[in-house]
Amino acid sequence: MNIRELSNHLESLVIFRAVLDDAVVARLRTALGALEAGEGAVGALADFESALFAHTCDWTEYLLETVLEDENLCVRRRSPLPAQPALRACLARELDFLTELGALTLSRLLTMANAEEAGQFLTPWEVSHTDFAAAYEARAAQAGQRGYGMFAKYHVFTVSDGALVPVRCPDSQTLSELPGYEREREKVISNTRALLAGTGAANVLLYGDAGTGKSSTVKAIANAFAPEGLRLVEVKKHQLYQIPALMDELSRNPLKFILFIDDLSFTAGDDNFAALKAILEGSVSGSPRNIAVYATSNRRHLVKETFTDRDGDELYAADTRQEMMSLAARFGLTVTFLRPEKQRFREILLALAPQYGVDCPEEQLVERAEAFALRSGGRSPRVARQFLQLYGSGVTV
Repeated sequence: MNIRELSNHLESLVIFRAVLDDAVVARLRTALGALEAGEGAVGALADFESALFAHTCDWTEYLLETVLEDENLCVRRRSPLPAQPALRACLARELDFLTELGALTLSRLLTMANAEEAGQFLTPWEVSHTDFAAAYEARAAQAGQRGYGMFAKYHVFTVSDGALVPVRCPDSQTLSELPGYEREREKVISNTRALLAGTGAANVLLYGDAGTGKSSTVKAIANAFAPEGLRLVEVKKHQLYQIPALMDELSRNPLKFILFIDDLSFTAGDDNFAALKAILEGSVSGSPRNIAVYATSNRRHLVKETFTDRDGDELYAADTRQEMMSLAARFGLTVTFLRPEKQRFREILLALAPQYGVDCPEEQLVERAEAFALRSGGRSPRVARQFLQLYGSGVTV
């Protein structure tokens, strides 16, 4: 095979066409063009090596991971190993070529281009011998846990203009860092396990007082179950109208998703109210079994209601109130997080203290924390954390 044939093979990729847009592979394409033209090859190869060495010195390792994480046309159809004969043959041919490409050494490349003299200016990259077809088949079997494309690299996402955007540095909250509310949290964990098992999970409303760990529970669960194929998508209230299209897109994905709506509440006449009702239940499309909505709120019925609403001049006021309360009823599971009483607050405080490096006699610590909670508006896990953070930093509280 000469340089032109190698370049043509690379340019003919169909299933793995997106690999051509990878930054390192794109520099290899430029280098092949320079070698074929007979000028600028040393600089182009050095540019390729610079991009590669920023990740790894092993070209085979880099190319393989790029191929395995590629969001190609097969995985987008939920079929990493296609059934159609034409696609099957194309996949096999391309994986065979990529295996050969991944084993390409600098010396072999220069020999193919009759440019061996350029080797004295360059440092050879490393290669290993890997069967790309076998590796791809093994990864395809794990698509429900590992994912593909950006879903293989990240497990938390936000929504921007209707598209998913990965969160590169998500909150690292863990379940072990959340003492107290184990009984409440276990309900959410059990529902999440049902989502992962595909046995039918409920949409969940985590309702309760501020600072009791509702949002932290959802984030910690997402972190805990990410290796099992769970992904978290945070959706803002003003983005609710985008959820149906998002759910349609995610329903074809082999992974499981939590659509997370934090601090949810509505005012009377809010257009987003009807949008969420239709999403939870009531639209003509069925709910995908790989998606569940988890929402947190400080309001039991999610809608801000005033005495004026109750005493207004509407003829069928009871029907209106029933409609306002119907949204919360559409969550299959409601878990209540109440402000901790004195004993629970003490247990939470003492369990959190080691996380902040606080070493203090228990009674003295509890007494100071109670005083701090009184000044901060009441007991809660959040208040306990704030106290311990300040106390552990030497701040007088």
